[in-house]
Amino acid sequence: QVQLVESGGGLVQAGGSLRLSCAASGRTFSNAAMGWFRQSPGKEREFVATISWSDGITYYADSVKGRFTISRDSAKNTGYLQIDSLKPEDTAVYYCAAGNVVAASPSRYFYWGQGTQVTVSS
Repeated sequence: QVQLVESGGGLVQAGGSLRLSCAASGRTFSNAAMGWFRQSPGKEREFVATISWSDGITYYADSVKGRFTISRDSAKNTGYLQIDSLKPEDTAVYYCAAGNVVAASPSRYFYWGQGTQVTVSS
């Protein structure tokens, strides 16, 4: 079992930045992936970024390239999502997830955090 706890969300003005954290506990994260997704009211959960825990290779949704940066600290078993130049359309609940492979589909992730709200005001 893996437990994931997100933090770092909040209310921020457009153009601002946030750093979301995802603390993992339980089974080791070696040879695994951590992904970030977001969901707005009335919309499906959307892939944002993912990172291979072992070698740090990253993948991003086209809509966030250049503004979002995913990273991890293996020693702390914590993943991060740095969000810069925030836009009102980035408003959503952001979830981190753990899986065995790097993937954009939510169905490839077995463990999910409770989510953290990000609200961007214009």
